[in-house]
Amino acid sequence: MLEHNNRQRLLELIRVASLAFAVCCLLTSSPTFADDKAQNEQERVKEAGEALDALVNSESGIPTDLLNKSECVIILPSVKKGGFIIAGQYGKGLMTCRTGAKFDGKWSAPIMMQSSGGSVGLQAGGQAVDYVILVLNDKGARKVMNGKAKLGADASIAAGPVGRNAEAATNAAMNAEMLSYSRTAGAFAGVSLSGTSLGPDGGANEDLYGKKVTGEQIWSGEVQAPDAAKDMLATLGSKSPKNISAGKQE
Repeated sequence: MLEHNNRQRLLELIRVASLAFAVCCLLTSSPTFADDKAQNEQERVKEAGEALDALVNSESGIPTDLLNKSECVIILPSVKKGGFIIAGQYGKGLMTCRTGAKFDGKWSAPIMMQSSGGSVGLQAGGQAVDYVILVLNDKGARKVMNGKAKLGADASIAAGPVGRNAEAATNAAMNAEMLSYSRTAGAFAGVSLSGTSLGPDGGANEDLYGKKVTGEQIWSGEVQAPDAAKDMLATLGSKSPKNISAGKQE
């Protein structure tokens, strides 16, 4: 009986020690895991900045005039696709908007975004594509900022004209709330993302900023832009420091 009791005590001590060790490991590893997730989002911000830089600085990229009339810019870097007909694509990226009640201030800290669905035509399978979307009015900006919007239904979208000095010549482009562009293997094109769902990525925003924060809170300046966004925001500030849309400038 004594031997049995001793064995039971030993087993109980082992169980308690194992549990304490597991809790200790969890507590010590959690910050590292959180740091890894934050680093992943920092990398995504950098990739978005690089994609934007290529599109705004190329002679065959986004027209400067349209960028100057944009309330927000959405960047989805390296959206992966499979199959020959693109359908069911899924991507992550960010949105930055001009601050201020009239969207006429400096560019905001990035709001992390996610997209899903849609079909953008024929493409060789397995390629990575950068997408950039210009949001041209307050209504479209708030729709995407405050919740998941289905492009083409909740917010109108059209393929954007390419070329630094190009103009939105078609009625569809001139009347759309958003214009979208793609870059594949260095080639730029206007592409319609109608049918794609797009909205803030709450988990990614929490990982990047270290707390739960909404898209509107980020836009309004409640958090500071991460270091990874400095180059992107500098590019936008240099290329498009003012919103020249009607009614934005006094």
